[in-house]
Amino acid sequence: MTSTLFRGGSITTWADEPATALVLEDGLVVSHDEQPCDEVVELDGRCVVPGFVDSHTHLVFGGDRTAEFESRMAGIPYAAGGIRTTVAATRAASTEELASRARRLADECLRSGTTTIEVKSGYGLTVEDERRLLEVARGITSHTTFLGAHVPDGDGYVDLVTGPMLDACAPLATAVDAFCEEGAFDVDQCREVLSAGRARGLAVHLHANQLRPGGGVRLAAELGALSADHCTHVSDEDITAMRDARVAAVLVPAAEFSTRSPYAPARRLLDAAVTVALATDCNPGTSFTTSMPFVIALAVRELRLTPLEALRAATLGGATALAVDAGHLRVGAHADLVVLDAPSPAHLAYRPGVDLVAQVWRGGTLVSGPAARSRCR
Repeated sequence: MTSTLFRGGSITTWADEPATALVLEDGLVVSHDEQPCDEVVELDGRCVVPGFVDSHTHLVFGGDRTAEFESRMAGIPYAAGGIRTTVAATRAASTEELASRARRLADECLRSGTTTIEVKSGYGLTVEDERRLLEVARGITSHTTFLGAHVPDGDGYVDLVTGPMLDACAPLATAVDAFCEEGAFDVDQCREVLSAGRARGLAVHLHANQLRPGGGVRLAAELGALSADHCTHVSDEDITAMRDARVAAVLVPAAEFSTRSPYAPARRLLDAAVTVALATDCNPGTSFTTSMPFVIALAVRELRLTPLEALRAATLGGATALAVDAGHLRVGAHADLVVLDAPSPAHLAYRPGVDLVAQVWRGGTLVSGPAARSRCR
């Protein structure tokens, strides 16, 4: 059993007491105080933060939507219809092609400091295709979400989603999601889909209030969802409902950046004591990024979070949205951490676009970055 000591820099653990050092053993954090260990990581003034928790991604897809992005940049507003372009490309792709791309994107996530990730289906919209997307997702993460209710695909589609598709996909998923939006699914349809998934033991998430005000956020509260995601257009009543039902708000500012849309009211949500999470929403149409550092920088600049609030949302907030024990480095935690080539986490926003991730450790093992370690004496 090998023990590893991190010393000589600042360490963010989200524990009540500050950490003077970090000791890992058997994949766990065992101490915040310096002690003799088998190995030492000399931080030399760098900082350690918990591994990022990306609680909303769509990593499994085929095709490319560069043309749609270029059109948006030329002034054509975003609408949800572009999803069908990806659905057609995904159906045409082989499972091997889908898995290869998804693994490359997951590797990008890891290199940028994401140690816990959620992956949704949603670009298949047939029983067979939704199932194979979840099979690919399961090869990447244990946090998989069935999003058969992404956009409608023909008459009787909700019956298909809540019947044969759910039967095929529920064993491969840990959660169910739906896109509650004009042009996608209305509140009653989403209630039917999410209730069916919950009856199968799946946790509930909901794409809500992204493009305009609506009843999605309050539906998430009604159903006791883990999260309402996007939350761009929310009223004070929506926010109160989320707070009272303890629904996390998963905010995806990279999507708003890419679509030139209004940003979610993160300050109002936080000030109302709603748990805020940050996620990439990595997808080919509206947020083709895997970088949580980029999302943190956007949250500070555009959502008006402080650097520490943004870091907390990208770690503990994401863990809350997934109901997992991650995103912190308290004693007993899984040793998932990031060494930043910076003296404080504030540099994630202070130096946007700069690759500050020096090392990534998952389960106490160095998985990305140089092995800059020395033996203890």
